[in-house]
Amino acid sequence: MGSARLYAAVAAGGFRRYATYRVATAAGVFTNTVFGLILVYTYLALWDERPHLGGYDQAQAVTFVWLGQALYATLAIQGGGFEIELMERIRTGDVAVDLYRPVDLQAWWLAHDVGRALFQLLGRGVLPFAFGALVFPTALPDDPATWLAFSVALVLALVVSFGIRFLVALSGFWLLDGTGAVQVMMVTGIFCSGMTLPLNAFPGPLGEFVRALPWAAQLQMPADLLMGEADAWSVFAFQAVWAVLLLAAGRVVQSAATRRVVVQGG
Repeated sequence: MGSARLYAAVAAGGFRRYATYRVATAAGVFTNTVFGLILVYTYLALWDERPHLGGYDQAQAVTFVWLGQALYATLAIQGGGFEIELMERIRTGDVAVDLYRPVDLQAWWLAHDVGRALFQLLGRGVLPFAFGALVFPTALPDDPATWLAFSVALVLALVVSFGIRFLVALSGFWLLDGTGAVQVMMVTGIFCSGMTLPLNAFPGPLGEFVRALPWAAQLQMPADLLMGEADAWSVFAFQAVWAVLLLAAGRVVQSAATRRVVVQGG
């Protein structure tokens, strides 16, 4: 119970921390709405030429756009969460203090990221999504059970996102400069999550490949579940497998990094 309260407090602290950036949040809402409009009209033109591209109709394509804008900051698809701060603490050596605390490093940052994501969803994601749903025809379900399943998928998507970013952050133990790793994560995230184009629209073996990667668990699969294009349990299974694999990999790398700190620090 004590540990649960501790991590709940860490999550609450993460929420409050991001809630202080009110101007940045308002700017993010504006930016996501503008980019949503640009993408919507681009998608509408593309779907006029290629009806049912990727198995979507125009309403589904529009829904995918606004869902992406709602989840962009929530899931830190291009980064921008805890990973930059953790890499800086690794670079300066402050992470040694973190490792001596009577809490688990991975669990601590996961709790912090949950708080951050909750604020970004409420503060930056809801308004663009609501705007898109009100202004454009969308393919949103009426069934509360579908929304509940989508909520579960969203939680699993966040864990997958955290797992990817935690591994990138831990690369700082071996890299003198983590800028390159962060940039690779940004490019990979935007392309492989479906933010550029739904992964269903990718042709042949390329499409099969990107849909098997963990980034598909962030946007593509929750979107398909919400729009009735995927079975909930298959989505949960895919996300859960990647979440477990990534968290386990993070645990192994964290253990190796801890030994590295002990050796270098005596």
